[in-house]
Amino acid sequence: MGSCRKGTTLLSSSRRSFLQSLSRSALVLSLETVLAMARPRRLFAASPLASQVAAPKPGNDLGLSFVNVAKESGLNAKTIFGGEHKNKYLLETTGCGVAFYDYDNDGWLDIFLVNGSRLEGFPKGLEPTSHLFKNNRDGTFTDVTAKAGVAHSGWGQGVCIGDYDNDGYEDLFVSYFGKNVLYHNNGDGTFTDVSEKAGVVGNGKRWNTGCAFVDYDRDGKLDLFVANYIDLDLATAPVPESGPCLYKAVMVACGPPGLKGGKNILYHNNGDGTFTDVSEASGILNANGTYGLGVLTADFDNDGWPDIYVANDSTASALYQNKKNGKFQDIALEAGCALSPDGKPQAGMGVSAADYDLDGNLDIVKTNFAGDTPSLYHNQGGANFEDTTFTAGLGMHTQYLGWGCGFFDMDNDGWPDILICNGHVYPEVEQLKTEAGYAQRKLLYRNRRNGRFEDVSLQAGAAISDPVASRGCAFGDFDNDGDLDVVVNTVNDYPQLMRCDLRTGNNWLKVRTIGTKSNRTGIGARLKCVTKVAGENKPHEQIDEVRSGGGYFSQSDLRVHFGLGKAEKVDVLEIHWPSGQVDAIKDIKSNQLVYVQEGAGIVRTTQFETAKRSSR
Repeated sequence: MGSCRKGTTLLSSSRRSFLQSLSRSALVLSLETVLAMARPRRLFAASPLASQVAAPKPGNDLGLSFVNVAKESGLNAKTIFGGEHKNKYLLETTGCGVAFYDYDNDGWLDIFLVNGSRLEGFPKGLEPTSHLFKNNRDGTFTDVTAKAGVAHSGWGQGVCIGDYDNDGYEDLFVSYFGKNVLYHNNGDGTFTDVSEKAGVVGNGKRWNTGCAFVDYDRDGKLDLFVANYIDLDLATAPVPESGPCLYKAVMVACGPPGLKGGKNILYHNNGDGTFTDVSEASGILNANGTYGLGVLTADFDNDGWPDIYVANDSTASALYQNKKNGKFQDIALEAGCALSPDGKPQAGMGVSAADYDLDGNLDIVKTNFAGDTPSLYHNQGGANFEDTTFTAGLGMHTQYLGWGCGFFDMDNDGWPDILICNGHVYPEVEQLKTEAGYAQRKLLYRNRRNGRFEDVSLQAGAAISDPVASRGCAFGDFDNDGDLDVVVNTVNDYPQLMRCDLRTGNNWLKVRTIGTKSNRTGIGARLKCVTKVAGENKPHEQIDEVRSGGGYFSQSDLRVHFGLGKAEKVDVLEIHWPSGQVDAIKDIKSNQLVYVQEGAGIVRTTQFETAKRSSR
């Protein structure tokens, strides 16, 4: 994400190849000259397609607003990550993820906030650590980090959730620059660090980033995928002055181009509490790009087997297609989801999936660097993608730098919307008037139900429009009122808890999957929700999957949420489990959480009184 990336992203393919072939010493010596040739990447800012997208109409009532309630809810842990005004290394820029995580199985989402560090270190006992906040079920949270045994310091990065030993309690994995941590959930509110025993700590020198539990071989045991960014040695890494490394004439942290890219890792679950590194045997090491950040698992070709997408920085992104025999093949280039519309590598950060046009295929949204737009890849079937960024209305803004993102149905109308969290990578841009700032506002896009999105960022409340240095974000209904809230981790600031106050009166359904033959969490299960819409002949069919990880280094609620509009029931809920089992449940009343067990149907329901937010 450094100045090198900006320059490299903008150069011709020949210049890019030349730059990437340089040694590190040659890179820093020639970087100023190379960057001088770069031009801001605004190739499509004046595109006719972009100009056809309707501008937001101030004053339109969305029927909702987002309110930041982090302070009053008790989320009082500041995320520390790198210098506040100047960074020496790229390590100080990436920030951390966050998880909505029901660690105690009480039906209320708790919050786990990954934390970072600083180069100068901290006095012993005063190091910042990650934090676990327990949901008090009244809109507030209590910090239970020490009691739970999850206080850990270091350069934290990503977080993902999954029950790797199928004991009924979701376990917690946190990736680090250095040694990873796997916490076993003991089921009594405490955790045990089993990283070394499990064999997932890494070699201690890797820059581990995005992660996800995934049962890639469908044997009923969750495996673990961990992306890697750079093989970084701070003792030999270039510093801003050595090039100098410049961003718009300002010295900033160097990289990633010119630095050695990391290798993604796939760990196979042995079923005895340990994992085996199968990265080479599975083909994971054979990828077109490197510098991996956001990780997304989904069945993109509808063959019943989970694939893995990695948003890469400054190189082609990767789509690992599951070959159903324990092996993967990177097909991103031929699939059409590796590059920009003009065939250039992008600086990918976060990534999310949903069927935004309800055609039965999971699409992809990806965040990118400033001077570029987000990417929207429409899945045409069989994992063949078309870049619809501009025709869909996501090509209007090039001034923001995106991190966390997600498809989510903000108004419960049954159509996935999009949220993108922004913030610049370099705190040094505070001295530039040409940038949107270091802290940046978010972008919120409402699904117009015709393949296009409308920018409603300035109509959804201060939590969306106020500038913040955002990084990871997660989606979930923390107050169980039926709408989706968002928690955001920031850089050198306090987190945001963006409560959605919904006034549409639309209905919803949440589904918690319980695997038997499949993994206990049900990760990888494909859900289809069918409702009938008044006045329409065709049923309304939504799909989604139970997913670990995703976004930017973050974990959203494992409960699958469907907005139902005015439908008072779900006509059919169909679940395709990883084991091959298919369950179809009919006539499910709206506005409740249902627990569905593989092969047994609904085994439990919980109804929550939908809060009346209009008075707030």
